[in-house]
Amino acid sequence: MSKPVVLFVCVHNAGRSQMAAGWLRHLAGDTVEVRSAGSEPRDQINPTAVEAMREVGIDIAANVPQVLKTEDVRASDVVITMGCGDACPIFPGKRYEDWELTDPAGQPIEVVREVRDEIRTRIEKLVAELRT
Repeated sequence: MSKPVVLFVCVHNAGRSQMAAGWLRHLAGDTVEVRSAGSEPRDQINPTAVEAMREVGIDIAANVPQVLKTEDVRASDVVITMGCGDACPIFPGKRYEDWELTDPAGQPIEVVREVRDEIRTRIEKLVAELRT
């Protein structure tokens, strides 16, 4: 069986989706292919998100926000959106989830830590589901 492909999508691909991709890579290792993208990507990752992830030993500083392409969605088994609404194309046979998470843009580190920890909880559940 090929390993599942998980795509995280948010508007700017600078905070939530990058933290989620970092957590999934950290917790699932090479058992899952991880991608992330944004409908309107920023030039760089949110530095507060980078700092919050660094506090738990995960380095996402070198990641670059990517623009969401239809092919990325088509090639994914699981598509997790985070506030990008209708920007994400829908294909039959894919698993879609929409995670309601606070956007860390412009938020203090305390808020970003809460978002980081909530994402970890959701990623742990996702990893368990992917292994069944």
